[in-house]
Order: sequence, then C-alpha cells, then structure tokens
Amino acid sequence: MNILIAGGTGAAGRALAPLLQRQGHTVTATSSKDMNGLDAASVEHMVNTTNPDVIVHQMTALKGLRMRNIDKEFHTTNRLRAEGTKHLIDAMRPGTLLITQSYAGWPYARTGGPVKTEEDPLDPTPPKGIEETLDAIKTLERLTQQANGIVLRYGGFYGPGASDQQHEMIRKRRFPLVGNGQGVWSFLHVDDIASATLAAIEHGRPGEIYNVVDDDPAPVSEWLPFMAEQLGAKPPRHIPAWLAKRVAGPAAVAMMTESRGASNAKAKRELHWQPTHRSWREAEF
Repeated sequence: MNILIAGGTGAAGRALAPLLQRQGHTVTATSSKDMNGLDAASVEHMVNTTNPDVIVHQMTALKGLRMRNIDKEFHTTNRLRAEGTKHLIDAMRPGTLLITQSYAGWPYARTGGPVKTEEDPLDPTPPKGIEETLDAIKTLERLTQQANGIVLRYGGFYGPGASDQQHEMIRKRRFPLVGNGQGVWSFLHVDDIASATLAAIEHGRPGEIYNVVDDDPAPVSEWLPFMAEQLGAKPPRHIPAWLAKRVAGPAAVAMMTESRGASNAKAKRELHWQPTHRSWREAEF
C-alpha cells in the first residue's frame, strides 16, 4: 500500500516509517518543511502528489514538558489536531483510510475506577489549563470517526528519544510527586507505537477508537519513585496539592492526583496486537 505519514519526523513517525517499509509498503513521511498541516492548499498538494491508500496523522508541534499552561504549550498541536485533521479529510480521496493520533493519558473522566476503556466518557469538566487541549482531542476524534477512520489513543511515550526530557527533569528533581500521587498514568514504548499502528492498518475497524498502551497502568506515587531510582537520581520532591496548584496550576494537580489509566484489551482483541514492552518497569534507563 501507499502510506502517507503526516508528521513523520516525531517520535511516532520515526518509529513507524521503517516498520511499514519493512512490510513492503511505500511510505512518504512528511515534516513541517514538506507540508504545512495548517494550510489547506499545502495539505491538498501533498495528498494529491502521493495519492495514499492510508494517511496516518501524527502531526504535532511539541517543544517542551512544562505543565503550568498546557493549553499554551499545545496551542499549535491543538490546531493541527482540529484544523490539520479537517484539511487531511478534505484532501483525501474516497476509500482512503485515515488513522489519527489521540491520547489516553489524562483525558478520561476523573470518576469511577482507576482504568478506563474506550466506552468510558472523556472528562466533561476538565480543569483550567487543559480545556482547549481536550476540546481539540475531542474534535480530532469526532472528525476521524465521521470520516470512517480509526483513532489510536496512545499512552505517554517512553523509549529512545521519547522520554529523554522527562528523565532529565527527574534527575534534576524538577518532576515532583504532587499530593497523594494517586493519578494513574498509562505508557507506551516507541516500538509499540509502530506495531500498533501497523496492526490498525491491517485489522482495525473503521470508525473505532483504540487505547494503545502497555499492560501496566500505575499511579504516579508508584512509577515516579521507581523511575528516579532506576535513573540513579534522588527521590522526587514531595509537594502538597494546594501548593502545586498555585505553582503549576490545577491541570497539573489533576494529572498527578486524579487522572485515570487506560485498558488495552480492545486493541489486543480486535487488532491482534500485543505490546512487545509490556511494562515501563522493564525499560532500559
């Protein structure tokens, strides 16, 4: 098949392109220099030139890991999620399969059990600082499903080149444990980004959403000290929730104390996929 990876130079795209090529597919992986995802004419030109059977939307514009104002940090990425997705849909020919990158980290509703499935609702009242980001995620998913595409809700990336900044913050004790640290996070190794996306191309049901995460969702109070120890760093500082709310904002506190993890059972069942890295505990630091 002829596959276009829109945003092929990020962690997801760099892992995916070689795997698809090894499977015999013709792959075009774009950078922002090749295609401006926010410009309809640029997107149309690239899609017309490559004439893909499958478009994988991996476009982001992430530069940092600052949590004080996530909406500000993710502003361009959020535009790519909303406007970029629309431009791709408008440009693609009938019969093209669209696969888009969503997120299974903090967006689920902060009620009920600690691990959520695709049937569970997203947060109806997100805390200040992530309203725009969650709205963009919802828009991306809605547009994708309307186009009979497939949404992949990835966990937080780890692995070579994907978690370097986070590790550096932990080493410098700039990634504190907030409040009770009971927010549950789900992770995904970069190798499994690629294998799950290939599985979605081969086995995914159009119009569906899949959580793509490893087998080990865990509270921050568990994974953060473990990671610090593996990195040879001092234990993370502990900051009470009330202070963190003043310093980092309510969204950061919610992620550290209230977020829910994600189940990968549907992806395993329908995509015939298994993560090769089943847990962040097995990662090489």
